[in-house]
Amino acid sequence: MRKVLFFLLMLVSGAVQADAMQSDCLAVASRQPRVQHAAFTPSQLAEGQVKLTFLGHSSFIIESPGGTRIVTDYAGRAGGIIPDAVTMNRAHTSHFTNTPDPAIRHVLRGWNPEGGAAVHDIEVGDIRIRNVTTDIRGGMTGRMKDGNSIFIFEVAGLCIGHLGHLHHLLGPEHVGLIGRLDIVMVPVDGGYTMGQAEMLEVMRTLKARIVIPMHYFGPTTLNRFIGSLGKDFALEVSSSPERVVSAAALPDVPKLLVLPGY
Repeated sequence: MRKVLFFLLMLVSGAVQADAMQSDCLAVASRQPRVQHAAFTPSQLAEGQVKLTFLGHSSFIIESPGGTRIVTDYAGRAGGIIPDAVTMNRAHTSHFTNTPDPAIRHVLRGWNPEGGAAVHDIEVGDIRIRNVTTDIRGGMTGRMKDGNSIFIFEVAGLCIGHLGHLHHLLGPEHVGLIGRLDIVMVPVDGGYTMGQAEMLEVMRTLKARIVIPMHYFGPTTLNRFIGSLGKDFALEVSSSPERVVSAAALPDVPKLLVLPGY
């Protein structure tokens, strides 16, 4: 009887593991935590397409083929929509709010108010959102561990990363948890986050095919960063804050895509 019960338990365990969500962005498939599902509204995007809209500063709307809408570094402004989920970071009040719209179903803070690291791995509609924490400078208190999160959005075969308020280079432990990134939003201010040369090193480490600069406070800072790229990246300056992307249309050569904010 015990052997039969053991066999049944093994079958159940195997079924649970097979049912657990796997990441297309991580190099090694592993058992992942169970996820929470949320409803979403259908959109007009074709299958395989994702729409990115730069709201300004470090906020983007990420819209999926199924109509799920996420706003990054939400500080109260969401471009006139009620997103299904928002992500926030702790470094400054321009990256978070303590009074998010109560209609937003999922508010994901990049830090843990109770201490320790924030841990998110959630499926909202057809977008999986997970995070990798990094440290931030804390002024007189020194370095604050796990104060920032790099959020990764897995949708329509794409791995999209938002670096948040990144303050230091990424080690192998970060890169392994982040996995593959096809598109990444990168702060390029050169001071409030980290130096532009160091941020360029981060870009080379992550090897994303499309890099979208953010958090640059004006054309002078942005142009200085563009001038540092050399021949490593192609450059496209768009006249529209919106861009529809897909895995099938990723550029062969890494590209810096400049989107004007709303």
